[in-house]
Amino acid sequence: MWDRLAASDPGLLRLTAGLRTVTAIALTLAVLGVLGVPVAQLVAGAMAAMVSTFAIQEKQRSQQAVTLALGLPVALASVSLGTLLSQRVVVGDLFFVVLIFCAVYGRRFGDRGTALGLIGFQVYFLSLFVHAVPSALPALYGVITAAFVCSAAARFVLLRQTPAGTLDRLRRAFRARLGQLIAAQIELLDAGREDPGAAAKVLEHLRTGTARLHESALMIQGRLEDGAVDEATARLLQRRIADAEIASERLGLLLLTARSAERTDTLTLHLPGASLPPGGELPIGDEATAVLRRDLEALRLLVLRPVGEASGTALSQVRNRLLGYREEENLPKASPAVQDVFRGLGEAARAVLGLRIALDGPQDESDDTPATARSREELDAEDAAIESSEEDEDEEPEPAGLQRPTTRAAVQVAVGSSLAIAGGELLSSQRWYWAVLTCWIVFINTASTGEILVKGYRRLVGTVLGVVAGIVLAGLVGQHTWTAFALVLLFVFAMFYTAPLSYTLMSFFVTAMLGLLYTLLNTYSASVLVLRVEETALGAACGVIAAAVVLPVRTDRRTNDLLVDVLDKLADVSRGAMDQLSGGPSADLVDRARDLDQALADLRAATQPLTHPISPLRSRRDTARYVVALLETCAYHARSLAATAELLATHPSIAADPRLRGAGRRIVHNIEAIAAHVTDPRSTERIESGPSIASMLEPGTLRTPRYGRVTDRVLRHLQRLDEAVSGLARPLGITREPSRK
Repeated sequence: MWDRLAASDPGLLRLTAGLRTVTAIALTLAVLGVLGVPVAQLVAGAMAAMVSTFAIQEKQRSQQAVTLALGLPVALASVSLGTLLSQRVVVGDLFFVVLIFCAVYGRRFGDRGTALGLIGFQVYFLSLFVHAVPSALPALYGVITAAFVCSAAARFVLLRQTPAGTLDRLRRAFRARLGQLIAAQIELLDAGREDPGAAAKVLEHLRTGTARLHESALMIQGRLEDGAVDEATARLLQRRIADAEIASERLGLLLLTARSAERTDTLTLHLPGASLPPGGELPIGDEATAVLRRDLEALRLLVLRPVGEASGTALSQVRNRLLGYREEENLPKASPAVQDVFRGLGEAARAVLGLRIALDGPQDESDDTPATARSREELDAEDAAIESSEEDEDEEPEPAGLQRPTTRAAVQVAVGSSLAIAGGELLSSQRWYWAVLTCWIVFINTASTGEILVKGYRRLVGTVLGVVAGIVLAGLVGQHTWTAFALVLLFVFAMFYTAPLSYTLMSFFVTAMLGLLYTLLNTYSASVLVLRVEETALGAACGVIAAAVVLPVRTDRRTNDLLVDVLDKLADVSRGAMDQLSGGPSADLVDRARDLDQALADLRAATQPLTHPISPLRSRRDTARYVVALLETCAYHARSLAATAELLATHPSIAADPRLRGAGRRIVHNIEAIAAHVTDPRSTERIESGPSIASMLEPGTLRTPRYGRVTDRVLRHLQRLDEAVSGLARPLGITREPSRK
């Protein structure tokens, strides 16, 4: 059960955020309840505790403390201005627009600027929500101060969270997700034998497991700098995580290939809706299937077994048997495709061994076989090479002026908020601020008109459902103050726990919570909640209009820019890997591959408006999914080539060959040609076609008597990368030409 929780919430980040916010609010309510403050001030304290907790996102505790300390005077100034200007409509509205602009513009100053902007905006909103008056300001100062102190107690005392602790939980989540992926691969052995419809579900489990493992790897990448002991440890862990990810993904592909009469394309793992390859089931006998199932279960055991329980002769024998498959030991009599699965098991076992050493330290070597000892020697040599390498960081220049994303967003949200204020006051002179709040929120973490449209739609749906729930709960709770506050705490936790998963669910819990707060303030009525729906719809519409008219960033433009970024990084990784495999100087290819993965994740998020079910352009939706899936296929092969290239310095099994540079020239040229065409459709660059990569090299080259299959794998990845890159030309409308002689 703990593994399932760790896998569903990597690093327990969502659980910690929800519990910390609920604890801060509960502590604030307890303190204020003892002091006997009125209900309106209880509501203000709860809201102040919530915003002072969730606004701060910095990773280092010292930075969090500084931001929280700076946030208190910002909050006091904001509530003062909100209270004093609430009676002066024009001046108050103008100041609110300026405050909104400054809050969004502050995002350019990093997490601290974002946090202070959020605190300033939300506390100003708080003063409007509780209808604060000047005479109540001294009491509000005390309430807000108490809320900030309770937030600090929840953050630094009751629910302490350190970067190292978060990284450790993320590593456990990676292990748990790796174990779940192997479990899905075990399901693949029997998929479709009795229920053909179940095969599609198993493939979807495999696809989801692969994507979730990749997500965990990226999350760990983002926490290494702050959570690792030193840079060398961070780089070692980064490499071991990458090895385990690549080995497990390759094992899944080999299993799919073993189920088919023909080699399975990697696209099967990445394209939603893709079906299992023809063949129905693994073309092997029951005995070999049983051995394969046993060894997959053994691999899963090696992944999940805690270090304290990892000793013993039986577990050592399991590890030795799996590592022996790398050395062609005890391979079962089966088809070449099935034997490749067992070799993939050996590679995965080696990756798991390296991961265990990186996470848990040195292991017991007393029962090692020669194959296991060689694997340890290879890992030690890699560790030494990683520790001696240096990382080069090149920062890309940031756009200036109105082209800077934070400046553009600040101008857009200020214009949208002005429209929302004007329209909101026509609907209600008392609660117009709901439209402004919606307009503000739909701009958070969005960068194109399409993203804002989808986010506004989701917020509206969640609000409508929350209104229904609020009406029901208000009737049930009535005037039971502490019961209502208990439900508020439950909804706050649910809001933060579901926020990264579903914006619609988060909006539902927010609206249901507000219905209870209105009940506590004795301002509840069904018409008030209906008005909230109307204000929400108005705010979302104002946000979309502002995004579409003022300095617009259309979805096409944003996705094209991100696509070019992905292609540039793909070309960089591919060129570096092939240069190194052909005898060129070494480079930090793992870091480049992670940059590629992050760029691809950004592109995937940006295409959501195109792939959303409400999108009326079905052909465009299918094209976007197909292009992203092809790019994920390219990234997998590029990662694999990069990982293999970095083994050259330490592994006698891999030899450089100068001809690989020429063999890969066409791939890099085609990637750059596609990027040039996306940047400028009038580009004259064309996609080259010609003989397969494998045929460009003579059979048997690069082989050594013992390790010939390493070269086969390099050529296979090059061939698949070449095919996937060429496949991008058709959906992007790029013409092809024969290869140049």
